[in-house]
Amino acid sequence: QVQLVESGGGLVQAGGSLRLSCAASGRTFSRYAMGWFRQAPGKEREFVAAISAASGVITLLADSVKGRFTISRDNAKNTVYLQMNSLKPEDTAVYYCAAKDLGVNAWSVLRAGFQYDYWGQGTQVTVSS
Repeated sequence: QVQLVESGGGLVQAGGSLRLSCAASGRTFSRYAMGWFRQAPGKEREFVAAISAASGVITLLADSVKGRFTISRDNAKNTVYLQMNSLKPEDTAVYYCAAKDLGVNAWSVLRAGFQYDYWGQGTQVTVSS
């Protein structure tokens, strides 16, 4: 089992940047495919980004964030990051990270919430116009 703790959220003006971090417990972090999702008030949770297990050579971004967000991982620190640039008011949401144990040789990226087994508590991102 893994526990996930997000951090790095906050209030930023449109056009600004934030870097979210998701720290995972345990010693097998490299086995986990990781993802970021977000949920705005009154809206359903939506996929933002995903990265494959092991070295994270495969990433996937939602169309709405391509060219602005990047996802990366540091297995030595048991952490996955979401770098968010050129933020827009519509990026305002609670951001959640999620994890799925796929083994170190897995090449999959997962974009559906139901595919993940573990979730963090979320971190609020607010972008003012």
